[in-house]
Amino acid sequence: MAAAIEVKGWCPGVLRPMQSGDGLIARIRPWGGAIGLTDAKALADAAERFGNGHIDLTRRANLQIRGLTEPSLNGLQDVVTTLGLVDADARAEAVRNLMVAPLAGIDPGEAFDVRPLACAIEKGLAADTALHDLPSKFGFLVDGGDSVSIAGERADIALRAVGQAVALGLDTPSGTLWIGRTSPDAAVKVALAAARTFLGVRRDRRRLRDLDEQDLVRLRAALAPMLDVIEGEMPVASNRPLGVLPFGANRFAVGVAAAFGRLEAHQLRNFATMAEEAGAADIRLSPWRSLYVEARDITAARLLVESARDIGLIVEDTDPVLRIDACPGAPACRSSSVDTRRDALRLAALPFKGNVHVSGCAKGCARSAPAGLALVGEQGRYGVIRNGTTRDAPERTIAAEDVGALLDVG
Repeated sequence: MAAAIEVKGWCPGVLRPMQSGDGLIARIRPWGGAIGLTDAKALADAAERFGNGHIDLTRRANLQIRGLTEPSLNGLQDVVTTLGLVDADARAEAVRNLMVAPLAGIDPGEAFDVRPLACAIEKGLAADTALHDLPSKFGFLVDGGDSVSIAGERADIALRAVGQAVALGLDTPSGTLWIGRTSPDAAVKVALAAARTFLGVRRDRRRLRDLDEQDLVRLRAALAPMLDVIEGEMPVASNRPLGVLPFGANRFAVGVAAAFGRLEAHQLRNFATMAEEAGAADIRLSPWRSLYVEARDITAARLLVESARDIGLIVEDTDPVLRIDACPGAPACRSSSVDTRRDALRLAALPFKGNVHVSGCAKGCARSAPAGLALVGEQGRYGVIRNGTTRDAPERTIAAEDVGALLDVG
């Protein structure tokens, strides 16, 4: 396959990779937010054979294989095509941005299994060429209303199971606005209609949150006939547990994380093997760069947690590394002049309060939300921002070795 090599301004794919400091990056969008264990092992092998063995977990619950070259890219594309993880063309691939609650179909507390709904939306996005005009970062989420919810994550169009109905949410500058509900059978039609209506009113705006009030009113009016009114508040939990997750009814899952979202190929391969031994069928991805699998019983779950710890994965949600977001930084990223992950690990070893974002540049790829402390790389130093994002004006610039003194220790 021929690949169009671009540098920036969009999200990479398998068919349209992106150049970075350590080679080409290819993003793999798993169908339904899950990768089969055999497929996960094959991807780990491909990451070593065709790339540099580094695999990143993204904020959109995807995988990125790094260190590819133009000659090796074809080999990866052949593997991913054989696994059925690639689309018919680059435009269909780019538009299929959808996150699914990672424990859908596992947690008995969910209203109903939303995986079929999510897959139907993905198929609709890929098949409808008119929707291929959606902006490259336009995204959907589908949540089952269970204990590990993604409903609090930002997506242009959100669907959430509520009882035996599905609520529809639209992204606004202040967060998700839940505008109505429909039946599970109609939810796919409504979600895709919302995307088409956005295309009709967007006037070159990149995301739904960029619409002005008048265009948002037009969008809501177009969707109103398809929706029932939501009564009462829509509380959204923010729960990202790791370790053994008991659900009752003799159902168990395990959650693990990778420091700053970076998996090595051998870690993914080993985790897939261990998950299989624990009775799992697949690996679920999450937008907070954690992986979840089902376990057959409490003994298998506990053994999997300890085995994951042994291969360097994070199994406790209190680990301080999880309060630091850090992009790959230099030398992996050509936009960065600082070794962000080296500096982030130094910070994680210190006692501190709050959260930290260590970014190689002002783009802030690792985190879009404000952080208590944001450090932005600039000519080998860091700009310091308190309670803001990387795009805010820094209060001062400091040397990399001085960043530890900025922490709110306690």
